[in-house]
Amino acid sequence: MEVTTPEENAIRWQFNHSYTQLSPVLFSRIAPTPVALPRTVLLNMPLAKELGLHVGNENRDAITQMLSGNELPFGADPIAQAYMGHQFGYPNMLGDGRAILLGEHITPAGERMDIQLKGPGITQYSRSGDGRATLYSMLREYIISEAMHHLGISTTRSLAVVATGQPVYREQINEGAVLTRIAASHIRVGTFEFATRHLPKEEFRPFLDYVINRHYPELKESDNPALDLLYAVMQKQADLITQWMRVGFIHGVMNTDNMSIAGETIDYGPCAFLNSYDPATVFSSIDTKGRYAFGNQPFIAHWNIGVFASSLLPLMDDNIDKAIEKAKAAIQSFGNLFANKWLAMMRKKLGLTNELADDKKLADDLLIWMQTNKADYTNTFYHLSSDKLPDLALYQDEAFRLWHERWKQRQLENDLPLTEALSLMRGNNPVYIPRNHRVEASLQAATLGQDMSLVFELLDVVSEPYSYREELADYQEPPETEGGYKTFCGT
Repeated sequence: MEVTTPEENAIRWQFNHSYTQLSPVLFSRIAPTPVALPRTVLLNMPLAKELGLHVGNENRDAITQMLSGNELPFGADPIAQAYMGHQFGYPNMLGDGRAILLGEHITPAGERMDIQLKGPGITQYSRSGDGRATLYSMLREYIISEAMHHLGISTTRSLAVVATGQPVYREQINEGAVLTRIAASHIRVGTFEFATRHLPKEEFRPFLDYVINRHYPELKESDNPALDLLYAVMQKQADLITQWMRVGFIHGVMNTDNMSIAGETIDYGPCAFLNSYDPATVFSSIDTKGRYAFGNQPFIAHWNIGVFASSLLPLMDDNIDKAIEKAKAAIQSFGNLFANKWLAMMRKKLGLTNELADDKKLADDLLIWMQTNKADYTNTFYHLSSDKLPDLALYQDEAFRLWHERWKQRQLENDLPLTEALSLMRGNNPVYIPRNHRVEASLQAATLGQDMSLVFELLDVVSEPYSYREELADYQEPPETEGGYKTFCGT
């Protein structure tokens, strides 16, 4: 495989490889498999600028070759990472079966960011898979991850999508593609599951120290770093899931290998967004029992934290019984932790600038009304955020009118004026989300008709989700019917 030289590195990669200094059990070196006819279909120029990468028309071909896997950037040391994962509650040996980490790029701000190719070919962990990804699924990850970023939610980012010019076989034949994913790291709960089973204690502890140094340096002087890491990750996950619930996001496959230690949303497979409010909403084709339904996400995060705690037991205390006691105390605190964060989030959505005892009931009663009346989650909160509700039959419903009067009375008890309450609401209730039917329409046009115009239009819409634009009124509307809408993993 051809490798660029320093003189040719006008793109200015600044690679470092701290992860490869850990036990070699945690990764395998592997090069991407070249593809036939790569072409860049999406390139995230603002993100490239943040990363300090110099990309433009003069080196577009070089970018295409690098981000397709045909050439290695100068300084890259590609690896596939090993990890396990509880998938739908059952443990499996996994690893990067269709992803290769080129290295850790150091940004101009001094941040360390993983540069990963998703879909670049077979690795040691591919099992019977082909190591490839479809253009359809990689465009989907690009759109949703960018939407999440602009919604203000911690997430991996997408730098580029490069089509491969080669077929990939899933439910139907698709063109292949490689996505370049940017992450604080790709260390997961599943990485710890793997480490605790496959590393001796003298190698597991340096891995723990590495994660703390990289993501939680404030814990370096901790008396019990394993236990404090558990609490820190719990905080990050409670924050993350709360934000998912704020915008109606359904991850769809919350396995432990899809829970980032850094607290980022990762792996956009069968994800989707709520339209009409129903906590039992499931769109994933593989979630036949609703394990990862919208309303179950806090409970699954709690369950995953329990698995994480189990993996840390050997480093919490030499006495296993004492370690279990400490882990249990931590795990049992998650319910109250999340409940408090959720209520704080709902207060912002409702414009409540202080705390009163009946606030949870006010929020719960609105959600019950929304579920009963199949009210749109995003639009209901958006309309509440306006100075005046629209003249819609839905809001003439007697139950809603009674609730609305309660809400207005509650506003009078705020410690800030109504103008500031409404401003708070507008900053927490998006006007636009990537509506499922809009996402699907754009992906169909791009992959079947090779027409990227709808993708670009949707990316423009979600780049300013809190700003109303009159010409985008259609993007506020849910579909007339979801009619059994399903999403797929793409693996």
